[in-house]
Order: sequence, then structure tokens, then C-alpha cells
Amino acid sequence: MAKTKTLFFCQNCGHESPKWMGRCPACQQWNTFVEEVVVKSPRQGGSADLTKPLLLQEIDSAGQYRIITPDEELNRVLGGGIVPGSMVLIGGEPGIGKSTLLLQLALRFNGVKILYVSGEESGRQIKMRAERLPGKTSANIHVFTETQTQSVLKVSRELAPALVIIDSIQTLYSDLLDSAPGSIAQVRQCTAELMRFAKETATPVLLIGHITKDGSLAGPKVLEHMVDTVLQFEGDQHLAYRILRTTKNRFGSTAELGIYEMRSTGLREVSNPSEILISQKDGPVSGTTIAATLEGNRPLLIEVQSLVSPASYGTPQRSSTGVDHKRLNMLLAVLEKRCGYRMGQHDVFVNLAGGLKMEDPALDLSLCVSLVSSLEELPVPEKYCFAAEIGLGGELRAVNRIEQRIAEAARLGFEKMYVSRFSLRPESLTEGTLQVKSFGKLTEVFRDLFG
Repeated sequence: MAKTKTLFFCQNCGHESPKWMGRCPACQQWNTFVEEVVVKSPRQGGSADLTKPLLLQEIDSAGQYRIITPDEELNRVLGGGIVPGSMVLIGGEPGIGKSTLLLQLALRFNGVKILYVSGEESGRQIKMRAERLPGKTSANIHVFTETQTQSVLKVSRELAPALVIIDSIQTLYSDLLDSAPGSIAQVRQCTAELMRFAKETATPVLLIGHITKDGSLAGPKVLEHMVDTVLQFEGDQHLAYRILRTTKNRFGSTAELGIYEMRSTGLREVSNPSEILISQKDGPVSGTTIAATLEGNRPLLIEVQSLVSPASYGTPQRSSTGVDHKRLNMLLAVLEKRCGYRMGQHDVFVNLAGGLKMEDPALDLSLCVSLVSSLEELPVPEKYCFAAEIGLGGELRAVNRIEQRIAEAARLGFEKMYVSRFSLRPESLTEGTLQVKSFGKLTEVFRDLFG
């Protein structure tokens, strides 16, 4: 007979306690404990399924491979494809396109049996969305609208698909627990059962997860520890571009980035993001420069926009979009102290085109040139780009992988590129038609640009 037990779970971190506490000892948050009824049921199956320990030399790794998906951006973010038996969690704000991304992925697979489990939409709704994706058809997608984990696992074992998609993990519930779907205990239990199925059958499972109001994945923190890969699908709903980032990846790098464009016909992969991140203008505009940055292993050329105007009130405004606010204040102090520009009497507004958020220190030089260009009303030629970090002494510091940045700028037809003299060898001062100019001080760059 099943044994009924009542426990208290922290809604913030998933800490378990036999009694209610005002403050969680794990995450130090107040009033986060909620009582849930837990039913301890005997696990089906016995010890016959246990495997014996093997020596590391005895384990065969020759059969390990990756499932190459039709989505090149997703392949890049995952590190080359989906690993069999892995669990991938994709989180994002409501309406950002998580379900569209995975349904579009399933439709583009040819000759692969896929099980699409939906606990949020009916089969008719999924069919309507699939019809909005023209030219993408697949006869091997099995749609299963169910929220009980045991039923999902039973159908998965009978169907034996090559890929299972769960939309979403917060809608599933397990009969082993009496708590409501979406609770801390249910999310943890359902994920554990799906993970056991994935490892036993070597079937990859893609999970869609909700996020909280502060942008973190809903549910216990242990959810992110259990899965193999955590992807964050982000972007502004008022902009067309979406970014797929990796926050955890056991099979690849966490520095990769995938860019998509949301259209009425679905998500379009952006293979050359530098072209869309540089806006088209009629002519040179003051306060606009191009920065050669890196996101993971991908070089990106991003447009930096600045607006510097006299302060209307006593305290000047400092506003930045896509750039760290503290980094902007530091660069303004360097411009005033080392270069003599009176930034303390002006309002400063900085924006990265395309809605991106970047932390690459190579943005520093482009940002400083953009600020001075707006202050002095001196436009920078459109075919000039910049890549260098600025120190507190006004010096230009070297950035990593400068050769990739130079090659990307040359490929896009830029004429001049300003870098630090400490990051470039003399024999690498030219790349095709691109002229690379190296300097040691920020003032030398201003003198060369503006005279």
C-alpha cells in the first residue's frame, strides 16, 4: 500500500523540509515554502535491470555520434548536433517562439520518426501552426496530447521514436505524486523519469521550459543540473530577431550563439548576422561606428550608436542598451581624464543595433570613438571598424582571436580597421583590401581619425 507523506518544498530552489520554515536555509529566501503531498510508491521493476560496473578501458566510445539536425544554427549551439540519450532544455519568455522552433525542427527532419508531446495545445492547434510553415512537410511526426508522464513513456517505448519533444515540462505530472502539475516536486519527478527513459533507450529528449518574471527557468534549480544542455531563447517581441544561447552544455561549448529572424512563415536561420546588424544609411552619421566582436567562435560586426547632447538638468543622464552600464561609466571617465573631453556635462545614450547584448571588451574602442564622434559632430566613415579594449590609462589593449575579426571585416568589404598594436604582428597589417592600423593610445586613434 502506498505511503502518504507531507513535505514542504521551497518554490525558489526546491529545498525539501519536513516542516514549514520562514526562511529557506539553502537560498536564504523568505516565505517560499509550500506544503505538498508526496506518495511513495514502489518502483516498477527490480534489480534485474541493474548494470555491472565496467572499467574505463572496457567502455566502447566508437558508437557515439551526433544527430545532425536540418537547423544549422541549432547544430552550432549544441556543439555539432544532438547527442543520443541527451536531454536538452529550452527556456524563454511566452510567445518568443520556443514551440515554433521545435515544431519547425521536427517538420524539416526527413525519414526520422519524431514524437511531439504537447500538454498546452490540442492536436488541431499544432496542425494549424504547422500549416503556416510552407514547404516544410514530414510524414513521420506523431502528435500526442497528454500530460501524464507514465502515458508518455509508454507511448514512447511502443513507438520507439528517434527524437521526443515535450511541450512543456511544467504541464506534465506523475502518478507517483499527489501535488499539482508545475510544482517543484512534479517538475523534478517528471524530469527524472524522462531522463531515465532517455539514458536507457539512447533517445534524445527536447524539453520546453517556462521562465519566471526575473528571466530564470521556472521550477527547482535541480532541473538545470539534471539535464545535459540548457538553451535560452531570447529576444524582444517587438523586434524580428531571436537569439539562442547556451548556458550549460555537457557536450560542447557554452559560448556559441544562434541567430534567427521571426517571420510570418516561421523562423529563418541567419547565417551571416553581420549584415543584418549593420543598418543601412544614406550617408555617414555622427555617433555611429562598427565594432568587430566575437560571440563564441563566431565573429560579428555590430553597429554601435551613441548620442551625446548637453544636459538639460543638473544631473546628466546615462542610458545604455546592450552595453554594461558600469563599463560605459568607466569609458566616459577615461575620455574625460585621459583625453580631455567634457563628458560630465552631457547626457549620454548608447545602443547596440539589432537588440543584442554584448560583453566583449573589444567593444571599448568602437564605443569611445562613437561617443567622441557624437560629441564633436564628426562622422566616422562607414567602411571603418574597430576592435580593442581600453585600459584606465587610455591605452589600447589586445583582444583575443584578432585574426578572425580581421578576416570577417575584410570579407564584408571594410577599408580600415583600428586595433591595438599589442595584438597584431607586423606581417599581418593587411588582409586583402583591408588596411589594419594599430595604435597604443586612445588619443592616437582620435588624432588619426579626426585630426
